[in-house]
Amino acid sequence: MVRKAYFPRIADAELKELLSSSGAVLIEGAKWCGKTRMAHEMSRSALFMQDPDRNKDYLQWANNRPSILLQGETPRLIDEWQKAPDIWNQVKDDLDFEYQFGKYILTGSSTPADKTEIHHTGAGRIAPLTM
Repeated sequence: MVRKAYFPRIADAELKELLSSSGAVLIEGAKWCGKTRMAHEMSRSALFMQDPDRNKDYLQWANNRPSILLQGETPRLIDEWQKAPDIWNQVKDDLDFEYQFGKYILTGSSTPADKTEIHHTGAGRIAPLTM
């Protein structure tokens, strides 16, 4: 994917700070506010859950072996994570076993339809950032 010119955002500094002090950052906000673009600029690898060529595979992996989706250079961007809520749980588990700052960036413009699939709040592991 070729990246176009990046236009800095006010939230850039906050994201950098959160990545230096949290295992993961959850970026939330309205559609088209720049969440994904900002996160992609700061990530070293990315997974786009909405990719039409791959989303069925991603959903299948998320249901069977979500750890596969976390593989990649860090910080790892997982865009539209809420399409597969088990990713949230896998991020938590991964950080419990191998904690390091700035490992994941999760982005999404909505919450999961079935919140019962999320087994924890992310406290101490996933820092929120609202745009």
